[in-house]
Amino acid sequence: MPFLEKMKQQKVLSVGLLLITLIIGIILGQLLDTRVKAARDTGPIAQDATPLTIPQAAPVGNEFTKLAKRLEPSVVYIQADYMPKAAAKKSPRLESEDEGEGDSQQSDPSDMLKKFFGNGQPPKQFRQQGSGTGFIVDRNGYILTNNHVVEHADRLKVRIHGDDNEYRAHVIGTDLETDIAVIKIDAKKPLTPVQIGNSDSLEVGDWAVAIGSPFGLEATVTAGIVSATGRDLPGAQAFQHFIQTDAAINPGNSGGPLLNIRGEVIGVNTMIATRSGSYEGIGFALPSNMAAKVYNDIIRSGRVVRGSIGVRWRKNESHDTLQAFGLDHGVVVEEAPKEGPAGKAGVKEGDVIISLNDHPIRDGDELVAKVADMQIGASALLTVDRDGKKIDYKVPIEERTEVWRGEFQSEDKQPDAAGPKDASATQVKFGITITRLLDKERQELGIEDKSGVRVVSVDPGSFAEDIGMQSGDVIISINRQEVTSPSDLMKIQAALKGGQAVAIRVVHSFGGRKIPPQRQFLSGRLPGE
Repeated sequence: MPFLEKMKQQKVLSVGLLLITLIIGIILGQLLDTRVKAARDTGPIAQDATPLTIPQAAPVGNEFTKLAKRLEPSVVYIQADYMPKAAAKKSPRLESEDEGEGDSQQSDPSDMLKKFFGNGQPPKQFRQQGSGTGFIVDRNGYILTNNHVVEHADRLKVRIHGDDNEYRAHVIGTDLETDIAVIKIDAKKPLTPVQIGNSDSLEVGDWAVAIGSPFGLEATVTAGIVSATGRDLPGAQAFQHFIQTDAAINPGNSGGPLLNIRGEVIGVNTMIATRSGSYEGIGFALPSNMAAKVYNDIIRSGRVVRGSIGVRWRKNESHDTLQAFGLDHGVVVEEAPKEGPAGKAGVKEGDVIISLNDHPIRDGDELVAKVADMQIGASALLTVDRDGKKIDYKVPIEERTEVWRGEFQSEDKQPDAAGPKDASATQVKFGITITRLLDKERQELGIEDKSGVRVVSVDPGSFAEDIGMQSGDVIISINRQEVTSPSDLMKIQAALKGGQAVAIRVVHSFGGRKIPPQRQFLSGRLPGE
């Protein structure tokens, strides 16, 4: 028995030691596995990759960064607040009738709506906002911007980049013909003005930098080049000859500076050409020289005073018109109102102004610019060519706004473009079909004599279409030879040769629009025979 009990004890001990060994092994295995996983998790995934290091900040520095830093405190953000015009109210008499108690049994069902929405009163008007850009031109707080940025505002706020203050501004003066405005803030401290450059020194290809607040994003800097100079645009005013640039200009840039690489202001960003409503690579700025002249007039007298002689002329007149008259320069007078300075002096429509004070005049832009700068009350010696004869007129210079103050638009009836469908319609080699003009039509178009034949149709691809003739136009002369009937026109055209310059004077009406009929020359060279 003792031997058997001893054997049992040894067996129990061996099993116990085996269990202890297994338990210790399991624990050690788990610990080792955990360490291996930890080592695997903390080790580099890409063992052959070199970590990146960030160097100490050091400014790169170039002309653009220098320019931007220098100009930041001079370019401002302008917020224009305005109250939309309320809709026209009903007359007081009707309002009192609507508000009366009346017979409650026969009240309009809309009364309930009136009570709910305010008895038919116009809805409450909420103040609206617009924004633009400007730039400081005087340390005392004078700012140059576009007129269209501030023209509707009844409250102007200005913010300067890097300045937490918001300043109220007031308008010193505006000029509609250049879209320039001068405003002023009282910052209680000297401000940093820009440096004005000479826009006449610009060349196509020069660097151009625009700073502004496109879409309200203040102090945005964009760069490009000068794409063109002296750019005339359809619908632009007589004194707007723009700098074209591809520096990004967007809504909100209006009134901001266009700068050269030296940081001098060479233009005032004014408009863009776009189909999408935002930047498409074509922006326009008013040259700084014109902006500076307007600014000087405004701070001196509150407005711009320009001279005028009271004539109208066609912009971008074809040189063929002058050549048809045997001239190489001059301005064809489209209209000289009898009550205007030139009309009183004797200048007539169809005259060609060839010189002013014995200095040749190349085109209408030069004439307007020179006359505008002349002193009000002075006299100008105007030399005109009338049917090949030189005539001098002494014309007084009057203020432009006064000369054209009485201008008005009237609604005129346009002649029937189709014309009468009868045998009087005549086909001529200009590529048009014409017919006689009725006395009633002459009266409606303001034609006082017996001249005029009406264009019934214009052939596609014809000489007439090339020079811009339209159905409904009335031809009154060709190369200064009066046209009173289709036979007159046939005789005149028979004497013309291929390649010859032809100037056809027409009366164009706008039918239904409040624009008076306009007389103009349509010019070109006849195709070779």
